[in-house]
Amino acid sequence: MTKSVGTGRAAHRVLAGVDIEVEAGELVAVLGRSGSGKSTLLHLLGALDRPDGGEITVGGERLTGRSERSLARIRLRRIGFVFQSFQLVAECSGEENVLLPTRLPGAPRGGAARARELIVKLGVDPVAERSPHELSGGEQQRFAIARALVNDPVLVLADEPTGNLDTTAAGDVLRLLRDMTERGRAVVMVTHEPEIAAAADRVLEMADCRLG
Repeated sequence: MTKSVGTGRAAHRVLAGVDIEVEAGELVAVLGRSGSGKSTLLHLLGALDRPDGGEITVGGERLTGRSERSLARIRLRRIGFVFQSFQLVAECSGEENVLLPTRLPGAPRGGAARARELIVKLGVDPVAERSPHELSGGEQQRFAIARALVNDPVLVLADEPTGNLDTTAAGDVLRLLRDMTERGRAVVMVTHEPEIAAAADRVLEMADCRLG
């Protein structure tokens, strides 16, 4: 994959010939400094942006060349996102945040049952009715992870998922990511922390717009 931002003389190459393949049941960490292109890579893998060149396939479905409507459906059913900033909707409770993707047109059936199962499994059932501002950072991240998994995706993308957490909560999140792979999901996690990347099955380093 290749990707540049800007136009003309202001154009800046972000990714140059990046090649990545992740198997089901594998946790891959992409390690690099801030601004190295890690988040851009996740946005491309998650169909939130389009590459300038190359092809992207998720769960056997080719992303490149698809319409926005088709990409939105693939994101909804095949891809889960976990963000550093949690991105929970402030006006909704933790449980309502988890349920949001299940209520979108085209979502797979059984979402309410999966949401309840995930909330219990992740240990946040006692605080499910609280608003995000009433939750600890670790609790917010657990709800964010439940939301990422509620439509049973084949690929989970985690952008600095431990960046806002203390050591204990960060360890919990890494165990949850590992649990996803044990359920057959492919997980790609980007981080600038070598000790966090070390928890992965495979570590790729982003430098000079390339993965190595």
